[in-house]
Amino acid sequence: MKSSARFVVALAARFSGLDGKPVFPEFDLSPLEKDHGVQLRRLSNGPRITAAELAGIDALILLGETFAADSIPADGRLKLVARFGVGYDKIDLAACTAAGIPVSITPDAVRRPVAVAIVTLLLALTTRLQAKDRLARLGAAGFAQRAGAMGVGLEGRVLGSVGLGNIACEMFRLMQPFGMRFIAHDPYVDASRAYALGVVPVDMDTLFRDSDVLAVNCPYLPETHQLVSRARLRQMKPSAFLINTARGAIVDQLALAEALRAGRLAGAGLYVFESEPPAPDDPIFGAPNVIASPHALSWSDQGFAAIGAGCVAAVNAVREGRLPVHLANNELRASR
Repeated sequence: MKSSARFVVALAARFSGLDGKPVFPEFDLSPLEKDHGVQLRRLSNGPRITAAELAGIDALILLGETFAADSIPADGRLKLVARFGVGYDKIDLAACTAAGIPVSITPDAVRRPVAVAIVTLLLALTTRLQAKDRLARLGAAGFAQRAGAMGVGLEGRVLGSVGLGNIACEMFRLMQPFGMRFIAHDPYVDASRAYALGVVPVDMDTLFRDSDVLAVNCPYLPETHQLVSRARLRQMKPSAFLINTARGAIVDQLALAEALRAGRLAGAGLYVFESEPPAPDDPIFGAPNVIASPHALSWSDQGFAAIGAGCVAAVNAVREGRLPVHLANNELRASR
């Protein structure tokens, strides 16, 4: 006889505002809300998920909250942690894997939006969009200074990437019409994947030395902490631009600010920061030619709808006894 117990899905607290209304109405919860076999429960805790509030929960849909080993409830009921996005550096993946809990991510939903964000920053930096916007607002005096805000043409110049995952590959696809040369470093990706996109695999020294625009597209791991270090920044051309849409701690942010102020780098586009939110007086904001976004440049109605749909699909997969398509702890497949 089929159990009448409902499948309980918890939503992290930050999905709702103080007024109880959804912060992201683009996340269509109606497939779960209309399903009589599902009960939705909204958590009310802070930035760290606790085991107590997950008692009796079958699946958790998580934003950027911390999910540690002691977040796993003792009742053994939790069957899924669904990350609303792809970054899982705040999730204790080893603990989830040891407990047999799948951690799902939504790479298909974020690939295009984040790649578009990289292209947006690249074009804004190389055209000197911010400087030209300021000059336009000065009227005749600003127009007289146009020659001092000359942009940088892209044809024949080198676009490099630290990492060659889904987002980096999409970035290179979008940049095909601009006539740039492509290079990348990723020790975990077969060279054939690079060559198929017209990307030349190179070592890390060559990547930093030759790139005119360098995009950071690798995950944040212990080995990538401040990978873009003071020494690496010194390898870059003074005319080069750095773009980081991955995780802030991959870049030594203070060293970056110093390089920009000293004229050892032409500009930077930052989607993420070492500490989020950064302090208003962070040295990076005093550096010249920095374009910043509050970890949100890729956010769009279509993107968030797709991320939400991916989370709903992960929940339904687990309800049906299947593993979600995209897992951060993919090793669980071998044990099923």
